[in-house]
Amino acid sequence: MEQTSKVQQVIDRFERAGRDSLIPILQAVQHEQGYLSEDAVASISRHLAIPASKVYGVATFYNQFRFQPKGKYHILICRGTACHVKGSAKVLEAICKHLKVEPGRTTRDKLFSLETVACMGACALSPVLCINEEFHAKVSPAKAIKLIEACRELEAARPTATA
Repeated sequence: MEQTSKVQQVIDRFERAGRDSLIPILQAVQHEQGYLSEDAVASISRHLAIPASKVYGVATFYNQFRFQPKGKYHILICRGTACHVKGSAKVLEAICKHLKVEPGRTTRDKLFSLETVACMGACALSPVLCINEEFHAKVSPAKAIKLIEACRELEAARPTATA
């Protein structure tokens, strides 16, 4: 419920918006909510009098938009040319297998989300992986798994909140 009201507050800022405001509205909603939910797409559709399929079509065209919330640990893997040549495909494959998740998705426990990016601008350090804005250079499949397991250990060591 709270997410819906936040989305509506964002949409209300675009009171007299037309079709040309679709991308700014999508960006604002994602900024507020962290992703574009089905409810958000439907609300935007109603506000702009555009079919939800068109809103979804525009949002899926641009890779900046997400349709699932990010995990606590957001993993980005560079798939640029230098990283590809240096083995980022194998790193990606290892992470997908280890976490049982595909790029653009979040693990069931909401701990990890995985995304690929076209380039991180660190070609000399390829392959590059980023976890919550912390960059890791010359990552092998084994190193990627160690980084993920370090995140899991960190979570396991945190005290759990009691009610």
